[in-house]
Amino acid sequence: MSQSFPLRGAAMMVGAGLCFALANALTQIVTSQLGFRPQSDSFWQYAIALVLALPFLRRQGLRGLKTDRPGLHLARVVVSALGVQAFVMALAHGTPIWQVIALVMTSPFFVMLGAALFLGERVGPGRWGAAALGFAGAMVLLRPWETGFAPAALYPVAAALLWAAASLMTKSLTTTERPETVTLWLLVLLTPINGAISLHAGFEWPTGMVLVWLLAGGALVFLAQHLLTLAYSAADAAFVQPFDDIKLLSNVAVGWLVFGYLPEGPLWLGVAMILAASGWLLWSERQGATLRPAAA
Repeated sequence: MSQSFPLRGAAMMVGAGLCFALANALTQIVTSQLGFRPQSDSFWQYAIALVLALPFLRRQGLRGLKTDRPGLHLARVVVSALGVQAFVMALAHGTPIWQVIALVMTSPFFVMLGAALFLGERVGPGRWGAAALGFAGAMVLLRPWETGFAPAALYPVAAALLWAAASLMTKSLTTTERPETVTLWLLVLLTPINGAISLHAGFEWPTGMVLVWLLAGGALVFLAQHLLTLAYSAADAAFVQPFDDIKLLSNVAVGWLVFGYLPEGPLWLGVAMILAASGWLLWSERQGATLRPAAA
């Protein structure tokens, strides 16, 4: 677990982002277009993901949940659940999906800061520069100097902070826990926590097309969460987190295919900046991996 596989971690993070982009589109259809409560949407997606994970859970048995750090698992799941609720609320309030994603993409800055302060990871100038470029790209997409911030924009900002904290907890857990254990604890605990939130807001049963989309979303959420855990177990959190920025391109593609929406001319500059930041980070890491054996 102490070994680092940066290319594998980057690939896993990109795959998780694509799965989340597809799930985001389904969430917006279910909540904004079909009128299903966002709190119930979150509950059912993760409950379905848990059902899909039951064969995996059975194969792992009770040993799959064995841990010496139950408190950190619980804290991670609570923070993740609150982040999910904030994110779904942003989509349900009709905030443009590109704006939601742009605001959530401020999360890498908090992850890198936390990785340096709490995990003792070395965050060099190249990583900070890549994070700054990605953050600037998000601001180009958001354009706060033109549109300002609607009250609903606070939801994705809150999600960014909460998920940054959850990411740091995930990385801490993967130093001693198996990826399967981290994923199973999330799925087992997230459903009852989301259920309590859904009951408080007014529980809804899905029917018709809502049920169909929720089943698909649950499968995507399960796959995305497992890929995310594998990414953090493969490489440093400060390295793999910026590759989460590529989810912007995934959301642009999915938004075009599902809703027929493409960013306007100036927005592509922000997309290019974010992709350049991830590419820069990958190149610098590969250069470092080439030089280290020679130095040794």
